Order: sequence, then structure tokens, then C-alpha cells
Amino acid sequence: MILDDFFTRALIAGIGVAIVAGPLGCLVIWRRLAYFGDTLSHSALLGVAIAYVFDLNISIAVFLLSGIVALILLDLQKRTRLPGDALLGLLSHASLAIGLVFISFLSFIRFDLMGLLFGDILSVSRTDIYAIWVGGFVILGILYFIWQSIFAATVNHDLASAEGLKPHIANLIFTLLLAGVIAISIKMIGVLLITGLLLIPAAMARNLSNNPKQMVLFSILGGVLSVIVGLFASLELNSPSGPSILVAAFVLFIISLLIMKVRNIS
Repeated sequence: MILDDFFTRALIAGIGVAIVAGPLGCLVIWRRLAYFGDTLSHSALLGVAIAYVFDLNISIAVFLLSGIVALILLDLQKRTRLPGDALLGLLSHASLAIGLVFISFLSFIRFDLMGLLFGDILSVSRTDIYAIWVGGFVILGILYFIWQSIFAATVNHDLASAEGLKPHIANLIFTLLLAGVIAISIKMIGVLLITGLLLIPAAMARNLSNNPKQMVLFSILGGVLSVIVGLFASLELNSPSGPSILVAAFVLFIISLLIMKVRNIS
């Protein structure tokens, strides 16, 4: 069968994650939440460790822990006078450090630390593919229903509230959707590179698009192309798969800059 080949499984899984990451990455850029994505992804390492200890599904454990960290952040913003970037930095580095310390105590469990940090898409299983595509479909479905509220809140939070769109609820749901993307993609890209898959294709799309719909479409296409090119380059050059995908995405970003420059000249 087609899923018996590890490289085919990697392509299918990567394309699934790229499709989901596209629109969410655009929102991350529009809302200037790049560091927030890092915070959630760093907390995922502790989620993986907890999943191994209690024999839980990794994606579920990562989603729950990332969601808890997101809720903690929202609560801290109400309880302290620290600016948002300081809180993000605090939680990001603290959660990553706690995860690494926690793993160091689990000597009875064998960890592939490099795989956790940088991903190993070539090892995805059929179960991982099902989780990515089913989870991705759910995430995109929810995003579709809250899109109007979250987009309005991105443009003007006060105006969205005045129109009764309940942007605070949409913001909370969007935060949990980010946690969901991190949960389904951690095995593919790894803790340290997940945010790159959200940001780089969306940044490339912003250079080429004239409106939000175009940006979402170009972001998805850029992510899918990055996965395909990165995986084939990884196969030919024997390079790590996760970083190769992000290198391909960065090359596309550089090309988008050149296209934008040509447009401005003409």
C-alpha cells in the first residue's frame, strides 16, 4: 500500500501540517504573536516527557500542556504589570528548562532528544498521519467558524467588541488552536522548529499577496512546497528532514523578496 513507504508517509504528513499551519501562521504574523508560538512549542517538550511517564498519547499530552501554558499566560497578563514580551520570555525559557530537567531524571526511559528538538518526519506512522489530517481538519473547521471574530479583533479589538463578535473568546480559541497545531506537528518538525513552519511561509506569502485571502493561500502553497522540496533535498543530501524543510521555506522567502523588488522597480 501507499502508506507502507516511509517517504510517502513523510510527504503526506508534512503536507497535512503545512495546510493547517498556513492560515494560523498568517494570523500569528498579523497579531505579532511569533514569540507566543515559541512559548507554546517550548512547553511541548515537558508534554512529551509526561506522555512517556504516564503512557499517554504524545499529541494529546502536548496539546493539554500547551493549552495550560496558554491559559497561565492569559491569567498572568491580568495579575502582573510585566509587559507581554517579558511574560512570554519567562514562560518560554522556564517551560523549556523544566522539560529538559524533567527528562534528565527519567533515566529509565530512552529519549531521542535530537528527535524531540528538531523532529524526525521520516519516522511518522500511519497513526501519526491520521492524527495530523483528522486533527488538522478539526482545527481548520473551528478556525473557519471564528475567522470573522478573530480577524476583526486583529484589525481593531474595541470595534470587534462593540459589534458583539466576542473577540476575547475568539482569542482564547485561537490560542488553543495554536496548541493543537504544535501537538500534531511536534514529531515532524520538533520543539525548536515548529514556530518556523508557522512563520516563514506566512512571511513569504505577505511579500507576494495583495489581500488577506491571497496571503492565506500563498502561505499554504509555500508551506506545501517547502515540505516537498525539503524532504527531497533531505533524501538526496542525507540532511536532517525538519531543518531541511525550513531551509527550503527560507529560500522561498528570499525568492519572494526578489519578486517584490522586481515589482517595485517595474
